[in-house]
Amino acid sequence: MAEIIFVAEAMERALALLEGGDVVAIPTETVYGLAGDATNGIGVARIFEAKGRPRFNPLIAHVADMAMAERIALFDPLSRKLAETFWPGPLTLVLPQRPGNGIHPLVTAGLDTIALRMPRGFGGDLIARLGRPLAAPSANSSGRISATTAQAVFGDLGGRIRLVVDGGATPVGLESTIVKIEGSRVRLLRPGGIAVGEIELALGKTLLRGAAAGIEAPGMLASHYAPGAAVRLNAHAVDLGEALLAFGSRRAAGWEHAVALSNLSESGDLREAASNLFAYMQDLDRSGASTIAVEPIPFEGLGEAINDRLSRAAAPRDNIVSET
Repeated sequence: MAEIIFVAEAMERALALLEGGDVVAIPTETVYGLAGDATNGIGVARIFEAKGRPRFNPLIAHVADMAMAERIALFDPLSRKLAETFWPGPLTLVLPQRPGNGIHPLVTAGLDTIALRMPRGFGGDLIARLGRPLAAPSANSSGRISATTAQAVFGDLGGRIRLVVDGGATPVGLESTIVKIEGSRVRLLRPGGIAVGEIELALGKTLLRGAAAGIEAPGMLASHYAPGAAVRLNAHAVDLGEALLAFGSRRAAGWEHAVALSNLSESGDLREAASNLFAYMQDLDRSGASTIAVEPIPFEGLGEAINDRLSRAAAPRDNIVSET
């Protein structure tokens, strides 16, 4: 069973486990990550094992600084500008791999590209101390709701890992935005903790949406981030036996009969909604309702990322293999 240690006392214990090829659940500014040494095949395999994650889906490699990033990947001018503008922070760049970078093939799922991010806080400090990048998908069972607190990690993975580092609730509450540079074009592969408009403003160009072909980055399977309950989107009325995930000040008809109710943001603040999304979905999933009805959420700013996560949570689950 995992032990929970606060960040101030966790560094040496986390380092010892990572050096030994084990995994550690750590806080980042986005969600909690399940971290393993990205150069150690045993450590990476333990990530897949703990999560029940399909091998074909790539992981994000997390770095401490640009020097480490450039030892792993090849940066073009646009990627470098994005890194300089948004790192450390919730932006992942999909880049060509530098030959001989030492990253284990399980991390990249056989692709010739690699997804890189530079986290803030404990994660960045841990990577710097380790001296090697960490592969770190979200710290939850594959396909389930991402964890934004140490307690949520423990409730899901506590019996499968040895350490959860408690850094409190994660401030962003959504996974990172993932983009890929393709010559002079920039493609959004996954909306996330940085609004697309901020990236477009920094680059002075409009982002293309979606992968050109196949799975190019983490978080791209159709069914993903799913609670045990079914999810019904854009609900204007609550059906009998449903829980309600609300947004803003106006309620869906019949809200007072909901099995349980959580409001992502009473004031309609999308940043607050993003930070609350996964924790509130977990709360409603525990209510015993067979379905979670979700009120409409606008698509502007971080609303695009919120709606992306919700649409994946609501996707059909028959004959799918989910990941995080």
